[in-house]
Amino acid sequence: MSEIAVTQRGTRAPGEYRALAPADWAGPDTRRRLQLALGAAWLLDAILQYQPVMFTRAFGQMLAAAAPGNPAVVGQPVMWDARLVGQHPMVLNAAFATVQLLLGLGIAWRPTVRLALGASVIWALSVWWLGEGLGGVLTGTASPVSGAPGPAVLYALLAVLLWPRDRGGAAAPTEGPPAPFEAARAVGAPAARALWLLLWSSLAYFALLPANRAPQALHDTLSGVTGGEPAWLASISQHGAEFLAHRGLAGSVVLAALLAVIALGVYLPPPAARTVLALAAVVAAVIWVAGQALGGILTGSSTDPGTGPLLIVLVLAFWPARTHGARAIRGPAGRTVT
Repeated sequence: MSEIAVTQRGTRAPGEYRALAPADWAGPDTRRRLQLALGAAWLLDAILQYQPVMFTRAFGQMLAAAAPGNPAVVGQPVMWDARLVGQHPMVLNAAFATVQLLLGLGIAWRPTVRLALGASVIWALSVWWLGEGLGGVLTGTASPVSGAPGPAVLYALLAVLLWPRDRGGAAAPTEGPPAPFEAARAVGAPAARALWLLLWSSLAYFALLPANRAPQALHDTLSGVTGGEPAWLASISQHGAEFLAHRGLAGSVVLAALLAVIALGVYLPPPAARTVLALAAVVAAVIWVAGQALGGILTGSSTDPGTGPLLIVLVLAFWPARTHGARAIRGPAGRTVT
């Protein structure tokens, strides 16, 4: 293979050729791309956490808003965390933002991907409890439209499903049938499908909670996210709110039915599963835009992008494989590229 190196003076002589990349270098596979998407989400979280408002007492007030309605075992630690952050917003917010920055960079750098993914599970579950009040799932008012079960738990779930190990050990990539989708590589297809079923069936259940079946429930949820948003984005939510005014029950039933179909979709044959997964991506995108206003990232006071992007990454992790070839490429010295 010819190798060309260009300098300001022109093309080097043949004896001065330098390789721009190893000849046996292979680009990232699908799992690695999904890991990078997860790392990018953590970096976005860090950027949002570095916003000026987060270095004020307002950040502690945001945390405290997750406590009402929760049982004491959840609500009291949330309030303790909120008071602590309210007393030391500069130091603690800088620490929180830096942790998220390091998680994103750690996932992006191959040598530290395992350490960063493991740390992200611990950090995400801590945020889910102390920062999100378990996403409100115990309050009786959790709604998939407004972001239940919370972005943090989705970060942890993705870290587990995208763990850089193939079930069955080092020999797994070259022995036995390939995984039917990327999320099955680390934990196995049955466990991955069970986690998908648990997540989406929970969303369907939340959609049917009495608080979400009220005539104006969906209207109030959509109209409540328009404050501080650009006019074009606020108008999308407002039009949706007007359409669903006094149609809370019908809207909740339709949404729950869609989510139930999605929950079962990964058990279908690949052609049908792809259709259901495409539906899941569309539902996640609509909820993200109309129900969460892009997670409020354009308001200057949001700590995360919401659940929509994470659900779409999850959909891609469950997308059925189109080929049944080897899942890994052997690099130099027999090392597996993942």
